[in-house]
Amino acid sequence: MENASDKAKKALRAALAVRRRTLSCEYVRDAGERIQARVIASAWYHDARSVFVYVSMPGEPATDGIIRQALTDGKQLYVPKCVGGQMLAVRIRDTAQLRPGAYGILEPEGTGDTAEADTLDLIVVPCVSASSDGRRLGHGAGYYDRFLGRTRDSTVCLCFRRMMCEEIPMTDRDVMMARVVTE
Repeated sequence: MENASDKAKKALRAALAVRRRTLSCEYVRDAGERIQARVIASAWYHDARSVFVYVSMPGEPATDGIIRQALTDGKQLYVPKCVGGQMLAVRIRDTAQLRPGAYGILEPEGTGDTAEADTLDLIVVPCVSASSDGRRLGHGAGYYDRFLGRTRDSTVCLCFRRMMCEEIPMTDRDVMMARVVTE
């Protein structure tokens, strides 16, 4: 049964879906490039040996540049793979290992080398929206919150500035982000 917070999140996702459709392709591309550049230039990226990065879908802040840079920099790179209602962090050594998987999102073919959230130095998380203090509105399936558990310090959420929202309802299942990066 849906509680009031879940209903509020659902309504907010619907309102933000309308807002997202107003974002031009140029804005999404340019803002995505600036967001990636900010991540790559950060001290917390440079200090990280192991990096978990979502593989972006159209309309999300792009992550292809972060993924390529992490591989070039010799970081241990992990990307999500959904298996049986849970998300795994699977290590890849080349983007050629990615194939369309759950929800049409690129993911590794196998589940060979995995890592737990609390062992990763940097975890890059997608969102529908985020607040400046780290509240995150996801897509509603709960994969990231279950994966993260109580891990928080290593998290960074990528969000277009035009999709930011300061009034995001939270439940005890939601994980606050340590950082939110916009363009």
